[in-house]
Amino acid sequence: MTVPNRPVDLIEIDDVPADARLPTAHGEFRIRVFHEDTTGLDHVALTLGDMNGPDPVIVRVHSECLTGDSFSSLRCDCGPQLDAAMEQIQGVGWGCLVYLRQEGRGIGLHAKIQAYNLQDQGADTLDANLILGHPADARDYKIAAKILKSLDIERVCLLTNNPDKEEQLKKFGIEVVERMPLVVGINEGNRGYIETKIERMGHQISDETLNSE
Repeated sequence: MTVPNRPVDLIEIDDVPADARLPTAHGEFRIRVFHEDTTGLDHVALTLGDMNGPDPVIVRVHSECLTGDSFSSLRCDCGPQLDAAMEQIQGVGWGCLVYLRQEGRGIGLHAKIQAYNLQDQGADTLDANLILGHPADARDYKIAAKILKSLDIERVCLLTNNPDKEEQLKKFGIEVVERMPLVVGINEGNRGYIETKIERMGHQISDETLNSE
């Protein structure tokens, strides 16, 4: 097939923002990509509505999980948390989801699957990381704070069960006005994973909520 030779208005790549509409099953969001020079990674912010209201912005800071987010793995609760956060933001009509490229609590996909292998042999999720020589949780939320500030979001209602995430965002200048739990996707295949987060990592999920899922 011959492509017609048409005149084209050339646009410099640097002049094209990484900012576009993103229609989703949970409504039409706006997607923006933020490059982190120190790691070479591209992180994402999905926003819905106006971020300039008087109330704190509903925010979910979500770490990448290929197995949970893309493959619907039942070993974790990541995929259901991602869907539930977008659904809650859509229900309110405005909010922000920051998607960080911090696979496997920051240890990367290869090491995460190695950790899965150790878990299959009986290690819990925390010990598996330690056996491999990695921290229990290597995630750093400084870039999330920078992304939020670049969007003029400094007062948030944070969707999380993780107190470390809340404390890091506060340390980096984000005012967490309220923390809202996000407990979804618990099943027999990941109950031990959830219990380890509660018992050994301080995640704030009540026994009543855990047992009701």
